[in-house]
Amino acid sequence: MKIVHSEGHRSHDPQMFICHGRLEPSPERPERADVLLASALAAGHEALKAKPTDASVLRRVHTARYLDFLENGINEWLALPQAGPEIVPTTHPNRFASRYASHIVARAGFHLAGTASPVGRGTWAAARSSIDIALNVGSLIASGERRAYGLCRPPGHHACTDMAWGFCYLNNIATLAESLRMQGAEHIAILDIDIHHGNGTQQIFYDRPDVMTVSVHADPDRFPIFFSGYADEVGSGAGAGFNLNLPLKPGSDDSAFVDAISVGMRKVRDFGPDVLLVSLGLDAYRTDPLSVFDVSTNGFRRAAETIGSFGGPVAMLQEGGYACSELGDNLVAFLAAIDD
Repeated sequence: MKIVHSEGHRSHDPQMFICHGRLEPSPERPERADVLLASALAAGHEALKAKPTDASVLRRVHTARYLDFLENGINEWLALPQAGPEIVPTTHPNRFASRYASHIVARAGFHLAGTASPVGRGTWAAARSSIDIALNVGSLIASGERRAYGLCRPPGHHACTDMAWGFCYLNNIATLAESLRMQGAEHIAILDIDIHHGNGTQQIFYDRPDVMTVSVHADPDRFPIFFSGYADEVGSGAGAGFNLNLPLKPGSDDSAFVDAISVGMRKVRDFGPDVLLVSLGLDAYRTDPLSVFDVSTNGFRRAAETIGSFGGPVAMLQEGGYACSELGDNLVAFLAAIDD
């Protein structure tokens, strides 16, 4: 299988991560991509470096002021007295804001959902390189590839139209979906199997009938993302019936994980998309530091077999999956099973 990657991700090396009130090293580090790429190459997959792309399609996914904040906000931030090296919000006005204030501290609070997505000098460049990867994967699919994988870092599925969230800045898979729609695909399905709900992807397409979103994840009542991902969220307006959430209880094993994916795939097949996009999170694995599931490497293999039953082209973009000794093995198992 063709594996699209980029060295551009290295410019984003976040220092700030607050977990349960403690300052800790961020789990979303460059080493994640190194492990995944090395494992894929060792398994015989073909590596392709992403080519630069015209990402004007981003303006169909994200607001202009959000894109400006991500690209240019760091300069204003670093001009503050005693500024730290990364934009980290100290205020969160989103539920009650009556104005969009222009000060960088206000903009940080408006556009950053929490402290897990700091913006440093290299964040914009890395996020753009992740978009390049996604769009290069789209080009492969458009040219006839049946399967293609993009090693996106930073990930993207938590990024909303105007807000970074959960390590994510630009929504890679939503941008890919929009690009494919612009190239003539009439219907797109997105299946998200990260342990965290794909809240950004859901928000972007929630009122649209042309892009179906399906997410299998841990029950958000007791697990991040907390504020969305519930089974009664089915879409709104013209998009009613085109969003499916399949939350699972903590401790869910291979069978529960694969059964939920099977339910999601039945919904996908009934929808009949031209292309299936997969937000491939590997953090459901039992020893992943962010996991509350009991999914094994074989569980990812079985998940891939289930997803691979889709008759059309499948594009996969990397989402979560953090430091554990089996991270690369889980990717290799998934790619091997879906490529059969």
